[in-house]
Amino acid sequence: MSEGYLSYAAARSTQAEQLEAAIGRLSGSVGSLAAAGRLSGPGPVFVGIGASLAAACAPVWSLRSRGVHSWRLGAGDHPLPYPASRHPVFGVSQSGRSAETLAVLESVEPALRHAVVNMVPSPIAASVTGLLDLGSIPDSYASTIGYTATVAALGMLADAWDGGTVDGGWAGLGAAFATAEKELTEQVRALAPLFATAGSADFVGAGPAVGSAEAGALLFREVARIPSTGMSTRQYLHGAMESAGGGVHVIFGDAREHAVAGTLSAAGHPVILVTGEPVEGGPLLHPVRVPRMPAAQRAVIEILVAQILVEAVAEVRGVDVEEFVFHNSDIKVGAERPAV
Repeated sequence: MSEGYLSYAAARSTQAEQLEAAIGRLSGSVGSLAAAGRLSGPGPVFVGIGASLAAACAPVWSLRSRGVHSWRLGAGDHPLPYPASRHPVFGVSQSGRSAETLAVLESVEPALRHAVVNMVPSPIAASVTGLLDLGSIPDSYASTIGYTATVAALGMLADAWDGGTVDGGWAGLGAAFATAEKELTEQVRALAPLFATAGSADFVGAGPAVGSAEAGALLFREVARIPSTGMSTRQYLHGAMESAGGGVHVIFGDAREHAVAGTLSAAGHPVILVTGEPVEGGPLLHPVRVPRMPAAQRAVIEILVAQILVEAVAEVRGVDVEEFVFHNSDIKVGAERPAV
């Protein structure tokens, strides 16, 4: 296990309580930013990488649903300097040290630099004029509470943008998370043997659930070391599902996703369908029912399913969840690095 991190099991054991506490803190912080006029004007551009990029998916969907032009961009996929724009740029980084995200922010006009981070102080927190921090919550190396709290922060920010109202459901999300964990753990862990000899896993999500698919695939690569891919339902339908075979399919959604799940399972492929609607299961179709909620809140419950599942899959496959194979020295800047 990497120094300074909790074990995966320890981070998950207090996640519901930590999430509830973080949402309480964030409620005040988001309100203060809104009152100061920092959550208004042209829609936000969220830049991040890995799980932080996935966390922005449902919040961006929520903003676009309100008619606000908003985007999420891979921090390492944009030529620098970042082009001049009226849109504020929010760096999303749980550690506050993501090298690619910091590089983007440092190329942006200071007045437009904002960040959503967990760890403060950190280089990214020091580089911005507007900051929303989660409270330096201790997290696991394969992120658990850091991810769910980041989704919550971005979701609340999206709700409040440009005069919007933070949805009342956030206040009860910690309790809803705890209830879902209690009700779903046994059912989800029982699905782990599906992956015992799987050569791959496809994670597919509808619109706002694309982030859950991406984050789920990342967890399965990090924790269970199964080659996994996350993508949108529509991308999957445009040819990607043709390679089905030898793996497991985890699908998030309520509409077209039911048909995809039925098609794959009828063709002999195991499917886990994470949905808010009632679905009849079958020999190869395994529905997991989650509460119906606004997009960003539901994303928090969706990733809970993946967190429970991947831990059980690692046990089935004999993988130590705390051991990572590769450690790259250039993806994080030093905590002491001065801001530019």
